[in-house]
Amino acid sequence: MASMYGQVAHSLNPNYKADVTRWLAEDCPSFDYGGFVVGDAHGEAKLLGKSAGMLAGVPFFDEVFRQLDCSVEWHLSEGSSFSPVHHCATVRGPVRKILLGERVALNTLARCSGIATKSARLLSLVRKAGYRHTLAGTRKTTPGFRLVEKYGMLIGGCDPHRYDLSTMTMLKDNHIWACQNSITRAVHAAKAVGGFSIKVEVECQSEEEAEEAIHAGADVVMLDNFSGEGVKVASRSLKERLRKGEGREFLIEVSGGLTEENVEEFVCKHVDIISTSSIHQGVKHVDFSLKIVH
Repeated sequence: MASMYGQVAHSLNPNYKADVTRWLAEDCPSFDYGGFVVGDAHGEAKLLGKSAGMLAGVPFFDEVFRQLDCSVEWHLSEGSSFSPVHHCATVRGPVRKILLGERVALNTLARCSGIATKSARLLSLVRKAGYRHTLAGTRKTTPGFRLVEKYGMLIGGCDPHRYDLSTMTMLKDNHIWACQNSITRAVHAAKAVGGFSIKVEVECQSEEEAEEAIHAGADVVMLDNFSGEGVKVASRSLKERLRKGEGREFLIEVSGGLTEENVEEFVCKHVDIISTSSIHQGVKHVDFSLKIVH
C-alpha cells in the first residue's frame, strides 16, 4: 500500500495542473454570469461529505481553488473514511471564485473518492479471505480522467496497474491472432522492441497458452475469464511445474468479471495479482456539497 511509505500526492507530476486549467475552461469558456451576480466579496464555504466514503482527490480539489485565488483548509486527511454529514474542509476567497470552481472541484473529488472507497472495500474483502498479494485495477478508465482515477485506486490501497500502453506490453488475443496466431512469436517481438526494461504480459485462455507464454519469456501471464476452481488448478500447476521444476520466474494475474460478490472464489496463494475494473468502472460517487457560510 503506497500510503504506508509517504503521501501519494507526492507521486503526482505537476502537469496535472494543466488538466485542472482545462477543466475550468471547459466549465466556463466565456462569461461567468452567475459570478457577476454574487460579486467579488470575500467569504467562505463548507465542504460537506453527505454520504459515507473515503476522502480522495485532495490535490486536484486544492489546485482548482489555487488557480482561482482561494484557499482550502482541510479538517480530514486524505485516505480517511467518514460518515455523513461530515465537515471535510473550508474554502475561503472571493465568493464568485468559490462558485466558479465549485462544480469542477466537487465532480473530481466525488469521482476520486468513490473509486478509493470501492478499492478499499474490495481490498478488505480479499484480505479477510486470506489473500496477501496484489489487488489491482485496469486500464479501462475514462479518457482524459485517467490520472484522477488511478490516483483514487492508490488512495484506496490498490495497485493502479499499468498506466498506459507504454508502461508495459500486454499481448491480448487480438495481438496473438494478428501475429500469425503465435504466442511465442508475439512475445519475442515484444521483447525485441521493448528491451529489457519493459515487462511483457500475455492474456491466456488456457493453462497450455500460459505455459507457451512462459516458455517464450513472458514476465506475467493473465488467466483470463477462468472459473475460480480453474484458477486454483492452473496457477498451482504452473507454479509447481515451471517455477519449482524449471526455475522460471513469472507472475500470474487473474482477471475477468471479478466483483465484490465473487472475488473470494479466486483467492489463491499461487496467484500474484487479482485485477478488476469493478473498483473504478461504474463506481458510485461519494456525495459532497459546498455551502457558502451566511
